[in-house]
Amino acid sequence: MVSRTPDFEHGLLRVLQGERPIRATLYELFLNPVFYRRLAGHDAPEPGPLGDLRLTVEAMAAAGYDYATCQASAFHFRDSSREKKSTLSLNGQAVITDRASYERFRWPDPRQYPTEALDGIGRYLPDGMKLMLMGPGGVLENVLNLVGYDNLCILLGEDPDLVREIFDRVGERLVWYYESAVQREEIGFLCSNDDWGFNTQTFLSPADMRRYIFPWHKRIVEIAHRAGKPCMLHSCGYFAEVVDDIVEMGFDARHSYEDNILPVEKAYPLLHDRMAVLGGIDMNFLVTRTPEEVYDRSRRMLERTWESGGYALGSGNSIPGYVPYENYLAMNRAALEFEA
Repeated sequence: MVSRTPDFEHGLLRVLQGERPIRATLYELFLNPVFYRRLAGHDAPEPGPLGDLRLTVEAMAAAGYDYATCQASAFHFRDSSREKKSTLSLNGQAVITDRASYERFRWPDPRQYPTEALDGIGRYLPDGMKLMLMGPGGVLENVLNLVGYDNLCILLGEDPDLVREIFDRVGERLVWYYESAVQREEIGFLCSNDDWGFNTQTFLSPADMRRYIFPWHKRIVEIAHRAGKPCMLHSCGYFAEVVDDIVEMGFDARHSYEDNILPVEKAYPLLHDRMAVLGGIDMNFLVTRTPEEVYDRSRRMLERTWESGGYALGSGNSIPGYVPYENYLAMNRAALEFEA
């Protein structure tokens, strides 16, 4: 793989500002532990959160990124073991089903979680590299995890006041979470990560999304902008009816594109004058095609977007372990070798 020195200021930051970077630029939400070890050439240099973050930094620097993905702490709303399954039901294992269970639920405080990884990573961060701070899931994702999808839809009809309280308890804690780390010099930008839809519609009606969810995302964007840093949205699923909302909330960029919803080649001309477009090489394409096909599509996307700017190359979602390593390298190589 072509060697590259991180340059966040002239690379990804320019993309997030809607401009053309000094060179073709890469973006990924996150990779997976196997790829991190392969790219870094070793296991985590020490046990614990700091060692894991050091490995992520080394791996993403080696792969050509201008930043590395991080979280502020291990803060979460409930037992995270559920999130480790390969598939999840939107209705499974709800812990809040009515007002009584809501009153019993012990709400965690992100301000009480240690931040040892962020506290120690500064001395290991390469010159020119920054961190992307992402959340422990988003507003809607965490409510669905706590309440369950079907039950949430029922509660919207039966007890909208309770629904409001649940969303507010989740939203205010995510605000506290981002506020706890945004001022750190190592943080280059924020990612508000929250899946919003199926293939053909949003999980909730656009009106309910605006009522319960979007105000909290706007708060997160404001936190980033007050600190002088961009904020991007990672959100899977259908989004055509809420594009204007994404812009109005102030997001600088959007990530997650699927060919069966809106291919990134079509999304870019629709969006790039309003926000940066990140990634978009469809996951199914990335998994099932040859390295040559992945390289060719990636290069064509760079050629399509280079003059207008506001684009960074990457997958449509993230890099799980089932992505062929050769295909992942082919996608990145298209950017590392690109010459306009």
